[in-house]
Amino acid sequence: MDFDWIGAAFDLSKLPPKDIEESFEDPFALKLMPDDLGSGSEARYYNLGKSLQGSPIFSVFWTDGKRYRVLFARLMTSAELEFFERKKAEDI
Repeated sequence: MDFDWIGAAFDLSKLPPKDIEESFEDPFALKLMPDDLGSGSEARYYNLGKSLQGSPIFSVFWTDGKRYRVLFARLMTSAELEFFERKKAEDI
């Protein structure tokens, strides 16, 4: 995966790019498309995954199929983590 971090619109000091990238590579990561694509021309997606250190990360991103641009990332809320763990248990 090729990530574009130039001009990131959120604070990368709270979540290092390496951890965010690792959450996309999590074998149990969930990539979801929102129900409402809005009025913008670029579709935005959600990623829920864990870094190698186990940090549960929620990201909003877009992709052109080759590059990924993370628009926002933060630690998952307890409800998101519960959803992630439930989906992971279904896959095991």
